[in-house]
Amino acid sequence: MAAFKLSLLILLLLFVVVPSSSVDVSVQKDPELKQCRHQCTHQTGFDEAQKSQCEQKCKEYIRDKREQERRERGGRDEKEDESHYNRKEREETRSGEGERVTERSPYVFEEEHFETSIKTEEGRVHILRKFTEKSKLLKGIENYRVGFLEANPSAFIAPVHLDADCVFFVATGKPTVTLLREDKRETFNLVQGDILTIPAGTPVYIVNRDENEKLFIVKLINPVSLPGRFEPFYGAGGETPETFYRGFSWEVLSAAFKRERDELERLFRQQKRGSIVKASRQQVQELSRHAEGGGGTVWPFGQETRSSGPFNLFRKHATQSNRFGRLYEANPSDHKQLQDLDVMITFANITQGAMAAPFYNSRATKIAFVLDGEGYLEMACPHISSEQGRRGSPWQGEKENRPEIQRVTGRLRRGVVFVVPAGHPVTTIASGNNNLQIVCFVVNAEGNVRYPLAGKRNIVTEMENVAKELAFSVPAREVDRVFKSQNEEFFFPGPRSTQQEEGGQRAYAS
Repeated sequence: MAAFKLSLLILLLLFVVVPSSSVDVSVQKDPELKQCRHQCTHQTGFDEAQKSQCEQKCKEYIRDKREQERRERGGRDEKEDESHYNRKEREETRSGEGERVTERSPYVFEEEHFETSIKTEEGRVHILRKFTEKSKLLKGIENYRVGFLEANPSAFIAPVHLDADCVFFVATGKPTVTLLREDKRETFNLVQGDILTIPAGTPVYIVNRDENEKLFIVKLINPVSLPGRFEPFYGAGGETPETFYRGFSWEVLSAAFKRERDELERLFRQQKRGSIVKASRQQVQELSRHAEGGGGTVWPFGQETRSSGPFNLFRKHATQSNRFGRLYEANPSDHKQLQDLDVMITFANITQGAMAAPFYNSRATKIAFVLDGEGYLEMACPHISSEQGRRGSPWQGEKENRPEIQRVTGRLRRGVVFVVPAGHPVTTIASGNNNLQIVCFVVNAEGNVRYPLAGKRNIVTEMENVAKELAFSVPAREVDRVFKSQNEEFFFPGPRSTQQEEGGQRAYAS
């Protein structure tokens, strides 16, 4: 193994001198990656598993290098959509026409806002800092945390329980998840799109049974002990991860297990490899062979056989679908485990160059995680100016002062988290190069209503003509000319595509 690691290190060091290609080229098509893979395939002495691991390291190297190049350039060589977006921001900021744009948004979180709670050679866990550390405007969701687990093929994640309720969404990989519930063990073979809730205190361990693809799980965490704070508790462990049994004296442990101290010390000091380790093919097969199927066994809605088991978001027909995007939703009314947490889960796949209709939620707050693609968001917010102590100018000659409506903007790419509070109108726009895929945890979902602000069923078209005329001070027909012009319902052509015939890649679940 040491010789293999040395060979791999030498390959990557040699690989550094290869001239860099454009950051706009995807990792999958990158010539550097092809060359690195070629070297892995033809490396003398590598077996198939080592070749696969070598190729995975190549992918990680390219991805990390691209991100570093992008950060060093400070966005100067971003894609055409981002350049258009940045230019648009600058023009609006200088326009002097009363447009107010907030560039540093309290609602958007990027890589630097995450903390690494676990990192080994086989995987990592990153947790977003408390929302209120960035802004008091997010006090309504201060008890929620968001994180993700990324693990290599055949990686094993050690048994652990949290003092928090968790919701898992499987973005990639094929995890086998085992829960220890009181006097029984439940094991599920999950796939992309599966959702599983894990009640606080439930021991859980995971293995990625996929031999080629990394496991990526997005997690919504709701602490039950301390507001906004939670900790992992490892029973089966040693020094790394440290087992919670070390919190007891050796005398107590000897009495509890009826074993001598030296035997207990050997057991509880053996593990030093970390909480994410490599499992052999035989071990993976043993961990997964008695598992039940994943979420495919519990569709359609209303016919669940296990109130606590997993379900798959993509096994139901999309609630909204056209050539500009697809939306999948799992409602609390359909799944008891979501009802207990008062959470709704959605997945939007917006076609490249398209946008989601502007809308707002009546009482729910949306916590969104960008899984793939690039784009940007725009949101209307009256609270930012109030928080900063500013009062707006009178509107239309009125004497009353009121908070200014700020346009919140944010650049979206893989790993970005953004929050949309209740009542805040928002839209998301995909770049012209990639589909934009977003999974959302919608908290305080019970009784929530989504109000569309454009498209076939927008709120203005439901008004009486008299109300339209009084509200806009123009004839109702002029209002209708604007609000009835969009024939699509939820996904539209984007800002730079509305005047041309749409085509390109369609949005699907995977």
